[in-house]
Amino acid sequence: MDAEPELTPAPPRREPSPARRSALPWILFAVALAVAVWGLWHALSPRLPGDPLGTSLTAFEKQNRLTVFSAQLSPVVASDDSQLFGVLKSRQVAVIPARVDYTLDLSQMNRDRLAWNADRKRLDVLLPPLTVSRPNLDESRAQYLREGVWITAKAAERMSRANTRLAEQQAMTEAANPVLMGLARAAAKDAIRQNLAIPLKVAGFGDVAVHARFDGEPMAP
Repeated sequence: MDAEPELTPAPPRREPSPARRSALPWILFAVALAVAVWGLWHALSPRLPGDPLGTSLTAFEKQNRLTVFSAQLSPVVASDDSQLFGVLKSRQVAVIPARVDYTLDLSQMNRDRLAWNADRKRLDVLLPPLTVSRPNLDESRAQYLREGVWITAKAAERMSRANTRLAEQQAMTEAANPVLMGLARAAAKDAIRQNLAIPLKVAGFGDVAVHARFDGEPMAP
């Protein structure tokens, strides 16, 4: 009679200890908390300054055209008219207030017009030429003085149109005089300094000295 084979009992199954089961949620919570803290630190921690030229160009892009100065002018002009082969002569003198704006086309700014000195924390800016707008005549506030024995409505209209053209031409000439152009250039430099100093400071470069100049002007020492 053959002997019956002996059955080897299976090793007892080990259950995780109650301590391990209770620690697992805390481990997962700690990992999640560490990830959250790292993300918050990465978002709020101070970063090293980037490219000062790129920061400046970004500031320029937000203001494609910048009005830096406005001049209020009062051209005094006169025009003559005659009718009936010169028998009826008339004259109109007009004072027409006008406003002229001086602007910078910042779309022309590129890296070639910027120079950064990291040791001195200085930014040199070469500005494009100023653009003088077409005079904006305020004919609602114009003052007229007419001379003549008999001035017809058509004659008055012709003289008014002529004076409007003359006032626009004169305002353009006055706007280009050296005194007003000098004031406009000084205002443009101040505007550029203010428009760049704050973005550069916010970007982490501190107090930056911004020096602006126009083509043909020497660079500040």
